[in-house]
Amino acid sequence: MKRSWWYRFTFLLIVGAISAMMVIPTAFNFKEDTNFPVKSKINLGLDLQGGLYMVLGIDFNKVYKDEVAGYTTRIINILKDEGISATQGDTITTEPSDPRSIINITNAADVEKAKTLKTKYFSSTLRLTAENGTKLEYALSKVTKTTIEEQAVSKSIEVIRNRIDEFGVTEPEIFSQGTNRIVVLLPGVKDIERAKSLIGKTAKLEFKMVNDVVSYATIQGWVKKAEEKGITYKQGIRFSEYLATLNDFLKKDLPPGFELAFEKVVSRGNNEIQNMMPYLVEKNSKLTGEALQDARVQIDQQKNQPYVSLDFKTRGAKIFEELTGANVGKRMAIVLDGNVYSAPNIQTRIAGGRAQITLGQGGFNKMMKEARDLALVLRAGALPVQLDFEEQRTVGPSLGADSIEKARYAGLIGAGMVFLFIFIYYRIAGGIAIFTLGLNILFVLACLVGFEATLTLPGIAGIALTVGMAVDANIIIYERIREEVRKGLSNYKAVETGFDQAFWTILDANITTALAGICLLNFGTGPIRGFAVTLLIGIISTVYSSYFVGKLLFEFYMNKVEGQDLSI
Repeated sequence: MKRSWWYRFTFLLIVGAISAMMVIPTAFNFKEDTNFPVKSKINLGLDLQGGLYMVLGIDFNKVYKDEVAGYTTRIINILKDEGISATQGDTITTEPSDPRSIINITNAADVEKAKTLKTKYFSSTLRLTAENGTKLEYALSKVTKTTIEEQAVSKSIEVIRNRIDEFGVTEPEIFSQGTNRIVVLLPGVKDIERAKSLIGKTAKLEFKMVNDVVSYATIQGWVKKAEEKGITYKQGIRFSEYLATLNDFLKKDLPPGFELAFEKVVSRGNNEIQNMMPYLVEKNSKLTGEALQDARVQIDQQKNQPYVSLDFKTRGAKIFEELTGANVGKRMAIVLDGNVYSAPNIQTRIAGGRAQITLGQGGFNKMMKEARDLALVLRAGALPVQLDFEEQRTVGPSLGADSIEKARYAGLIGAGMVFLFIFIYYRIAGGIAIFTLGLNILFVLACLVGFEATLTLPGIAGIALTVGMAVDANIIIYERIREEVRKGLSNYKAVETGFDQAFWTILDANITTALAGICLLNFGTGPIRGFAVTLLIGIISTVYSSYFVGKLLFEFYMNKVEGQDLSI
C-alpha cells in the first residue's frame, strides 16, 4: 500500500474513534457522574422528550402608555435643571394606540422655553399634540413607536432566554412570530407552572414614595367604592389589569401624581390571597430595576428568613442616595409588578447603593423558593413589555418515547432493506457501501453531540434523507466503474476513473441540496431548522464517507484481489 493510503487510513481511524466516543454516552444512556471522557449526549427536542410549547402575545398599547409617561418625566427633570417649575399631569388614553401625557408649566412665561428644550432633547421622539395655556400635551412619534416595537420583541426574547438559561433548560427555542408574538419551546421541562411564572413575570421593579398625608381610612373608602361598582380582584385575572381598572375608576378621587398599589397577604395553606393592604404611592418612579447591578438571596440571621439583596449601578446608587436623603422620615414602597413587597420608613440617607426586598409570609422553604425566583428574574432583567399567554401546549414524554420507538423501527427496517438490496446488487462493493453508510450515520450523530444541536423528529427525517443521498452517491460511483470496466479498462484504472468522474456529479448534487438547507436554516423556525441542521451535517458526512472513505476501502480491496475480477 502507498504511504498516502496509510495517512488517509490513520485519519479515518482517528475520526472514527473520536466519533464513537462522542456517541457512546447517548447509545448507552450514561449518567452525568459516569467516569467517561465524554459527558455530552444528544439533546432531544420537544417532540421527542416532551416539554412546554407557548405562544406569548405583546400588548403594545400599554407599552406606549408607559413610554410616553417616562419621556415626559425626563422632560420635567430637564426643565427642573434649567430652573423651570413643572408638574406631570394624567396620561390620556382615549386612543389606546396613541396615549398622550400632559406637562403643566407653573409659570406661563416659561412655556416657550420649555417647548424649545423639548425640541432640543426629544425632537424625533415626541410630538406636541395640543397646547392650552400652560398645559403641553405630548405623544410618541411614529418613528419612536416603530423602534419600541422592534426593541420590545428582541429585548423580550433576550430576557426570556436569560431566565430560561438560569432555570436550567437545555436547548430552548425562542423566536418571534409576526410582529407581536413570541414562541417559546422548552424541552424536558417538568415544573410547568414555575416555568410559566418565571417567563411571564414582568419583573418591573420600582421604588416609589408613599403618600402618608391621606389617611388609611380614606384609602380604604376608595377601595370600597370601587368594590361597590364590581371592581374587585378575582383569582385567575392579571393583577396588573385589576390595578389599571381600579386606578382609572378612582382617578378623580386620587391626588394628582399618585395611584394605588397593594401588599398581598397570602395564605400558607392554599397559597390564595387572604387580604390586600392598599398604599397610595407615586405614579411615576424616579428609580426602577433598570438601575440594578445584581440581585441575590441572603439570610436574615436574626429572623432566620431569606430576603433579596439588591446592588445598584453607579448612577442608580446616586439616585437612591438622593431619593432617601430628600425623604428622611417618609416611607418608600418597593413595588414589583404592582405588588408592594415592603414599605420601610427611611431613617437616614442611604449611601452605597444597596437595598433589600423582604418577602411575605410562609415557611422557610416556600420563602426561599420565592426569593430565588425573584432574584433570578431581577438578575436576568425585566421584561420591557407585558406578555400574555395566548397558547400553551404540554407535550408528554410518552409521545416522544413512542415517536423514538417508531422512528427506530422504521429506520432499522428501511436501512435493512436498503443494505440488503445493495449487497445483493453490488456484492462485495455493496458491502463496502454498507460500511461507509454506517460510518456516515456515526459521523452525523457525533456532530450533533459536538455542536450541541437538538435532535427532533424532522431531524431524524434529515438523517434518513442523508442515508438515501449516500446510497445515491455510491450508486453513481459504482455505475461509473462498471462503465469503465465494460470499455476494457483495467480494474485499477476503472476504479480510479469511476471515482474521479463521479466526484463532480456527487459534489454538484450535494452543493445544490446544501444551498436549500442553508435557506431552511436561516429563514425557517422550529422543526424546519432541526431538519436543516441534520441535513447540512449529513451532506458533509456523505461526501467524505461515500467518496473518500469508499475510495480508501476500494484501494484496499483491489490490493487483496489483484489480477482478479471486481465483485461489483
